[in-house]
Amino acid sequence: MDNAERIAQFENMCQADPDNDMAYFSLGGAYAQAGRHADAAQAYLNCIKANDAMSKARQLAAECLVKAGDEKHAGEVATEGYVECARRGDLAPKNALAEMLAVLGLPLPELPKEAVEAAQASAPVAAGDFVCARTGQAGTQLEKPPFRGPVGRWIQENISAQTWQMWIGQGTKVINEMRLDLSRDEDGAVYDEHMREFLGIDETLYAELMREHETPAGS
Repeated sequence: MDNAERIAQFENMCQADPDNDMAYFSLGGAYAQAGRHADAAQAYLNCIKANDAMSKARQLAAECLVKAGDEKHAGEVATEGYVECARRGDLAPKNALAEMLAVLGLPLPELPKEAVEAAQASAPVAAGDFVCARTGQAGTQLEKPPFRGPVGRWIQENISAQTWQMWIGQGTKVINEMRLDLSRDEDGAVYDEHMREFLGIDETLYAELMREHETPAGS
């Protein structure tokens, strides 16, 4: 399936079910790949309307607005998103939005009391704890990779068991809402893409992991 077909598929899913947050999220990604950054930003904003817990969509919406040349709106989305991510303890998108605000020349917003408390609660509790790369929170390391290959090893080394269980729940939602058949290669690729997005494995990191996997030992 090429990107135009993916866009059409996700557009149809959004029209059929306006509350399908994952369809909007996927549509945003497809639009972004096509260079349609304004459309991608709107899709991510619609994702947030359908599910305000989708913190990553806030980050991606702001990034797409910058690429679309709408820095004013990007600043508004980044400012609101920073506060909401702090309140939820979603440290990875919160930190990304903080960096974006700095680039845009905007100050970090003052956090309400509950957001400050959430940020304090999400901090690592002691030196030597296993800290999840996605959440920045102390947790339990997975006993073994969840699957074979470099991505599975990276997950064991960087993602807590608690965050992995969060993905299992979200992944089930992805399968059900997007009607994925994991016996089909293209559906499996969609599932894997959502997993990497959820866990914070961006395209650069993914390409690096795959290059290391393909490089013979000692070369």
